[in-house]
Amino acid sequence: MNTNTQDSAKPRTASFAQSSSEIVANNISKSYGAGPFAKQVVSNCSFSIESNKLTVMIGPSGCGKSTLIQLIAGFESPDKGKITMNGKPITGPGKDRLVLFQESALFPWMTTYDNIMYGPRARGEDNSEAAELAEFLLNKVGLEAFRDKYPQQLSGGMQRRAELARAMINKPEVMILDEPFRGLDNMSKELMWEYYAGLYEEDRNTNFFVTTDIDEAIFLADRLLIMTNLPTSTRAVIEIDIPRPRRIDDIGNNARANEIKKEVMTLLHEEAMKSFSGGSKAAADFLDAYSKRAG
Repeated sequence: MNTNTQDSAKPRTASFAQSSSEIVANNISKSYGAGPFAKQVVSNCSFSIESNKLTVMIGPSGCGKSTLIQLIAGFESPDKGKITMNGKPITGPGKDRLVLFQESALFPWMTTYDNIMYGPRARGEDNSEAAELAEFLLNKVGLEAFRDKYPQQLSGGMQRRAELARAMINKPEVMILDEPFRGLDNMSKELMWEYYAGLYEEDRNTNFFVTTDIDEAIFLADRLLIMTNLPTSTRAVIEIDIPRPRRIDDIGNNARANEIKKEVMTLLHEEAMKSFSGGSKAAADFLDAYSKRAG
């Protein structure tokens, strides 16, 4: 499916200004609780979210990925180590970082267009440039015909597309996405991969995407961070050297994609097995499920 638009559809007075923002986590640790009840979630973890790249983080379920998002967004602080953005410590939330969570955040009393325009209007920027960019984004995510519909009139996939557009119109330096397509059916999820990849390819700003889905990770990523089991740290970094634009129909037959997938499956299986003392049916089921998907 081709989600690209013709050049004539691109805004003339508004555009995505490419940032060069980089986030670096250096030996960070994070625990919750105190004394004998303390639970360490992140341990001596280091990684970088490189500028103008789409970095995807994947790891076993419950390994601490969401905690890392909280730390990068500035909602929480690490107990040890530091996180910097462009060399400056992250000490709290900022408009330079925008988080798209799993849960829908569309306002039910607003139309699709009004939801997308919420950010500019809240900042007092309800002008022709913002309106032109909103029109472009509606076209880019395939929602032009649904501009006057309310969230409850949209499918789950359409709501996710509207949320992407609402995030993009704010032009954050870094987009942070926490499993945003979780819960969608397979067809809707794959469509979302293409819509999101198309938006990313439009501006090429710094994106940080967290998932537990191997296929999603490989399809989207420029760089792939493989995380360890709890307490999490960085197990491996893989450069995804597959040309863009990417299409679902093509990548399944891509030899390099299949090679990367096998490597990622092996690493994740090793980490998942650490959750089970001596192995278990759950661990066996994990391997069996991913083996079937790889076949």
